[in-house]
Amino acid sequence: MQPGRNIAMKVPAAEFAATVAFYEATLGFRVVSREASSVRFDHGGGHFLWIDRVEGLAKAEVWLEIHTTDLQASEEKLKEAGIRRCDDVEALPEGMKAFWIKNPAGVVHLVTEE
Repeated sequence: MQPGRNIAMKVPAAEFAATVAFYEATLGFRVVSREASSVRFDHGGGHFLWIDRVEGLAKAEVWLEIHTTDLQASEEKLKEAGIRRCDDVEALPEGMKAFWIKNPAGVVHLVTEE
């Protein structure tokens, strides 16, 4: 397993616009794509920072991505280490070869097969 290209920041709805403005106007990050509830910024080196608007969220969370060439072997390795899937955190697109986990501190990670 290795680090992925995406970092997702889940932001309370009331703070979404100000957070996007911070990265776009204050820091000058280049917007790659923009939707009503998600903005993707170039984070350098082929990496992307996603700012996602989430209703009912009390504070911002950072979610990370991990890539693997063998999803099933990675799941077994994680399971042996006591790390369980937590696919209920967010629905994945139909057919996507991926699953969700949390590290011991509760940080969400998306494990995806390249």
